Amino acid sequence: MEYEKRNDRNDEVFSKSVKAGKRTYFFDIKTTKGNELYLTLTESKKVFEDGREYFQKHKIFLYKEDFAKFKEGLDEIMEKLNELNETGEFRTDSYVRNEKSDDSFTFDSL
Repeated sequence: MEYEKRNDRNDEVFSKSVKAGKRTYFFDIKTTKGNELYLTLTESKKVFEDGREYFQKHKIFLYKEDFAKFKEGLDEIMEKLNELNETGEFRTDSYVRNEKSDDSFTFDSL
């Protein structure tokens, strides 16, 4: 997982990509024409169709008025996920729980 300062487009401020198997997740901080920050979350998945390879993308736009609510919801769901995994009732063989965590990015910093 690497952080990369984006200078190739004037609306892109910062980007982080996370590779996960056949998928890559992109977290991009961008600016509006009014210089307000917003976040895009993109899932890019390698797909094969008719013998051709292409990337299928799904994108979510998150605007500043929703940062706190989104973070609150994500924190809550991650807590619950960890709690459920701790019960031992669910398969966790492909779930990596001890990855190095980098908490330097926060919605509050926007």
